[in-house]
Amino acid sequence: MHNPEEKILTPRIRFSGFTDAWEQRRLGDFVVAAGVRNKDNLPLESFSVSNDRGFVPQEEQFENGGTMREADKTAYWIVEPGSFAYNPARINVGSIGYLSTSDNVIVSSLYEVFRTDESCDDRFLWHWLKSPLFAKQIEMLQEGGVRLYFFFDKLLKSEIAMSSVSEQAALGSLFDRLDNLIALHQRKCDGLKTVKKSLLEKMFPREGETTPELRFSGFTDAWEQRRLGDIAEIVGGGTPNTGNPDFWDGEIDWYSPAELGEHVYADGSVRRITEKGYTSCSAKMLPANKTILFTSRAGIGNTAILRRSACTNQGFQSLVVKDGSDVYFLYTMSGKLKRCAEERASGSTFLEVSGKQLATIEVSLPQFPEQQVIGVLFSQLDNLIALHQRKLDLLKNVKKSLLEGMFV
Repeated sequence: MHNPEEKILTPRIRFSGFTDAWEQRRLGDFVVAAGVRNKDNLPLESFSVSNDRGFVPQEEQFENGGTMREADKTAYWIVEPGSFAYNPARINVGSIGYLSTSDNVIVSSLYEVFRTDESCDDRFLWHWLKSPLFAKQIEMLQEGGVRLYFFFDKLLKSEIAMSSVSEQAALGSLFDRLDNLIALHQRKCDGLKTVKKSLLEKMFPREGETTPELRFSGFTDAWEQRRLGDIAEIVGGGTPNTGNPDFWDGEIDWYSPAELGEHVYADGSVRRITEKGYTSCSAKMLPANKTILFTSRAGIGNTAILRRSACTNQGFQSLVVKDGSDVYFLYTMSGKLKRCAEERASGSTFLEVSGKQLATIEVSLPQFPEQQVIGVLFSQLDNLIALHQRKLDLLKNVKKSLLEGMFV
């Protein structure tokens, strides 16, 4: 029986057919310690718990099985299927696992191991434990000085709003399906990135060679070494007086290095300047679809293809690609350009690469038609990666929204 004065709660979003109010409970009402010492030193497989994968064999988690591979493991905990385990020093970053295998495993004696009674659906609890709701409990109850800990006694004091077991099971199943979809798109994303990495290695010549290992049929000519300054005009930027309101909030896109991230294209800047602001400083107008923005400091070598005419601040040395060279082909070489730029960078306060230094970088180029087909291939790959990344981000946002709406 629960105290009638306990707080009665109802989530915003529910499955049809469930109307009972949720009850606030302590985990200590239904959680019990479940670890058994491996006193007989049984040869069970050793596991660790990671924040992204849960239970992970130590052979996978650590090179050569880690330092404890050959150690005496009589102090380890035996973990039975259907149990949870977590590291009290790393639970704040999500290092908790649920053992869904059919075999017992062992974990370090540093871990806390527990299981639930029949009033709790494990999958429901699992998703709650990975949610911001549990993170708030950790923040309130953890203890320590330099390093914070969340020991088992604190877990038992944590509070959770709970529904009937049948509603818990429905919620656990829903979030399991969402996690499976998220994992699917993550695998597709990672797989495409691996394909791209492999193609970059095989479709561009290795150091000292003049032809790549893999190329489209019909192309046999050797690639030529060219300086970057020969195939692109390198253009710096400038900043209008920030104290003059006449120079700002105009119609001209004006980029800063912080705006470049994982996106291939730059479609619009955070801040814009006026015509007066543009003429007042050293910023130069960069043409759309011919320019690769290239950061020269505060993170050297971040790139994006400019989709509409714009200018930048002085944290760029952008590449305006000349006729006879393909923009996307050159953009595909961003990794090499970044490494070469970092090697040439100098400065006492912060590293910076100049336009003259960039211009000396040597790149290997095929004839223009081959550049175009390579550019198209990598453009299609990048579009696929971006598509799965958008789906992944959308699913994560859906999950976040549902966690907020379906849990209390």
